[in-house]
Amino acid sequence: MRTIKSVFRKKLRSFLTIFGIAIGVFALVVMGGMAEKVTLLLDGGVDYFANKVIISDNGALYGLGTPMPINKLDDLEKVPGVARGSAAISMLLDDTANGPSMGPPPLIMGVDGRARGYDKFKMTYKEGREIRQDDRGVAVVGCDLVEKLHAEVGKSLTIKGQRFEVVGILDKTLTAPDNQVMIPLADAQVLFHKTLPEAMRGSIKATDLASTITLYPDEGVDAEKLAKTVGKRFPELQSHGPKAFEETIVESMSMISSIIVAIAMISLLVGGLSVVNTMMMSVSERTREVGIRRAIGASAGRVLSQFLAESAVVGAIGGALGLVLGVLVATVANAAGNASGTPLFLVTSRLAVGSLGFALCLGVFAGLYPAWHAARLRPVQALRSE
Repeated sequence: MRTIKSVFRKKLRSFLTIFGIAIGVFALVVMGGMAEKVTLLLDGGVDYFANKVIISDNGALYGLGTPMPINKLDDLEKVPGVARGSAAISMLLDDTANGPSMGPPPLIMGVDGRARGYDKFKMTYKEGREIRQDDRGVAVVGCDLVEKLHAEVGKSLTIKGQRFEVVGILDKTLTAPDNQVMIPLADAQVLFHKTLPEAMRGSIKATDLASTITLYPDEGVDAEKLAKTVGKRFPELQSHGPKAFEETIVESMSMISSIIVAIAMISLLVGGLSVVNTMMMSVSERTREVGIRRAIGASAGRVLSQFLAESAVVGAIGGALGLVLGVLVATVANAAGNASGTPLFLVTSRLAVGSLGFALCLGVFAGLYPAWHAARLRPVQALRSE
């Protein structure tokens, strides 16, 4: 209690110092929340693409753009080392961009059900069930799109002018399926066929279309080597192994994540400088007090611990305030983002504990020199101070 009273001897100055630390922690929580979301999305993406070889006509990882003939599936499944192939249609859910997004854009994904039992990336369902091979006119909605689409199991939603019954809602995977609406391949082919130029529609049947073919390797077969084998046999197609995701997305996003955290750390260090300034002024103003305490027997260690405790309290209060503000802003922003399918922040327990711990350590570290200076004051010289 005595330490608290000492901290707030100069209320305005103390509040400004605490506010400086709070702003730094707030920046760390908000920016760190973005970095955490990016990191977990990248980790989820690595798992998602781990045992897959993605084949497309235009080289795009998600196969958006140029259609490819679905009959390629039969030829690709004959390549040694391929256990199963699965055709898919992927297209943008929205025709226009919908603001910033952490991860892939909202997609419609037409699936043929052939990956069941071969895909090692397991998806669980918050409600409902998966799409079956004989299903038509049904949809499974990723968790990030539930609010945007007002999706409920047993009710219908409209996708590009066609009605679909929602039969399942996915649990969070922190990767691509979170931002997808999965529908049967046959339905997706019809929707995709309508998006083609009129001249192309007349010469291509909807049932002949795919945008990607995913190959699943036999047990013990390296997916990266399989991708190279497929690329040599079918040079007209683009073949992506698991490393494609890391090379095209992980490296660039990891750098962005590091920059985000660095900016937040700079903000927090600026707050630490205000603690140094405040504690130095506190020592200067209380020189006579220190002299009296030393004269009546207080040890240098006792004086040192007193000022360190005060700077720790400043760091702890500022850290707690900044954490509360950061979590509040992240929650409000995510609530707004959920409505459009683009939640941007993920405040994890390690981020919260780390932010508080860093603020506390910063407060103690920033108070080291002022506390050391106070402990070294000679009683006689301190008592003579005005």
